[in-house]
Formats: sequence, structure tokens, C-alpha cells
Amino acid sequence: MDLNHHPTRKPPMKTKKLKAPEMALVLRTCHADLTSHGRFQWPNEVGAVVAAPDWRRDDECGHGLHGWLFGQGDSGASDSIGATDAKWLVVEVVLSDIVALGGKVKFPSCTIRHIGDKHSATEYLLANEPRAASVAVIGATLTGGDDSTLTGGDDSTLTGGYGSTLTGGYGSTLTGGNRSTLTGGDDSTLTGGYGSTLTGGDDSTLTGGNRSTLTGGNRSTLTGGNRSTLTGGYGSTLTGGNRSTLTGGTKSELRIRKWCSKAERYRTYNAYVGEDGIEADVAYRLDDNNKFVKA
Repeated sequence: MDLNHHPTRKPPMKTKKLKAPEMALVLRTCHADLTSHGRFQWPNEVGAVVAAPDWRRDDECGHGLHGWLFGQGDSGASDSIGATDAKWLVVEVVLSDIVALGGKVKFPSCTIRHIGDKHSATEYLLANEPRAASVAVIGATLTGGDDSTLTGGDDSTLTGGYGSTLTGGYGSTLTGGNRSTLTGGDDSTLTGGYGSTLTGGDDSTLTGGNRSTLTGGNRSTLTGGNRSTLTGGYGSTLTGGNRSTLTGGTKSELRIRKWCSKAERYRTYNAYVGEDGIEADVAYRLDDNNKFVKA
């Protein structure tokens, strides 16, 4: 045996580092006791890992955990979002595990990163999920300065400064400065300053300053200042200031409030669509005799 001979050693195998999966934050709500659809019980523990016992990878609702990817989606997908004591969760999910369902997503498992109320959960989401900044986050509270553009999802609260553009989904509350443009979905509350343009869906409440343009859906309540243009759907209540133009749907009430110098007080003049020749979907104004006439 040659004692001076050393066998050739093979270099150690290089282990290839596995790339960590891309993660995403998902927003969701639960009932106050942290149960969700089907009485599924979520743990009240940040950092807890939750898995669906019936996971199935398909594009059908059910058989998984559900939520809104990056906070965007349809608030109607939750049966607890309308409760004042609802729990709002932000969970972390492997992005490749997510299945889009239209208005929501589902996934097999997640890690709870935040448990709180609407305000705290959406704040956490916006602070920790960069992609949430470019979508309409459900329930978000956003405040912008002059000339801001804010977009919130359903049930959002948006406040913008002078010249802002605000867009909120169902049940949102939008407040804009002068010359703002506000667009809210059904059941929204919109308040705009002088010269604003406000558009709300059914059951919305719209309040605009002088020279505003307000458009509401059925059963909306619209209030505009002098020289405003108000258009409401079925059963709406429209109140405008002096020289305003009001267009109401069937069963709507038209009101124009103007200063009476003789009595030194404001007087409100009313008309009802369907009575005294007032037609639906026709614009009206007050004439010099304080009678409603077609504009």
C-alpha cells in the first residue's frame, strides 16, 4: 500500500436554496365570537396558523378559507361585515395557493397577522401590503390633501381636500373639499364643497355646496346649495337652493329653499312628482312667482 497516496476527494455538493414562496395579505371579517360561515371557529391569536378542513382547489365557493385579496372585492361576500362588533382579520397567505372566485378569493391555509376592528385592520393592511395602495380597499379610512385622488372599496371613509377626486363603494362615506368629484355606491353618504360633483347609488345621502351637481339613485336624499343641479331616482328627496334645477323620479319630492327678503327668512317651496302636473325625470326650477316650472 502506498502510504503517500491520498484518494481524490469530491467537492461537497452545493445545496440549492429553495426560493421562499411569495406571500400576500388578505382581509376578511368574522362575527364577534370569531366564527364565520358554517360556524367555522377562528382562533383569537395573532400568529396562529389556520387550515381549512375541507379544502378543495376549484373555482367554486366553499371548501376553503375566504377573504379579499389585498383588501379588494365585494363586501356582500361577508355575512358579518355589517355588524358593529364584527372582527376584522388580516391573514397572510401563499399567493400561489389563492383561487379567485370573483369578488373574493379562497385558500387552503393562512397565518393570522392582525385581529381588530375595521379601522385597525385596514390600517394594518395598507401599512404592510404595498399592493393594497393601488386597489379599492374595503372599509378603508383615507385622508388626502389638496388635489388628492382617493379610491376606497365598500364601506370606506374618504376625506379629501380642495379639488380632490374620491371614489367609494357601497356604504361609503365621502367628504370632499371645494370642486371635488365624489362617486359613491349604494347607501353611501357624500358631502362635497362648493362646485362639487357628487354621484351616489340607491339610498345615498348627497350634500353639495353652491353650484354642485348631485346625482342619486332610488330613494336618495340630495341637498345642494344655490344654482345646484340635482337628479334623483325613484322616491328621492331633492332640496336645492335659489336658482337650482331639480329632476326627480317617480314618487320623488322636490324642494327649493330660498331667501325671502320681505319676511327676512328662508322659505321652502315643495312639489311632488305625480301631482299638479309635475312629471318624473323632468327638470324643474322656480319661476319669479315661486312656482315650479320646467327648466
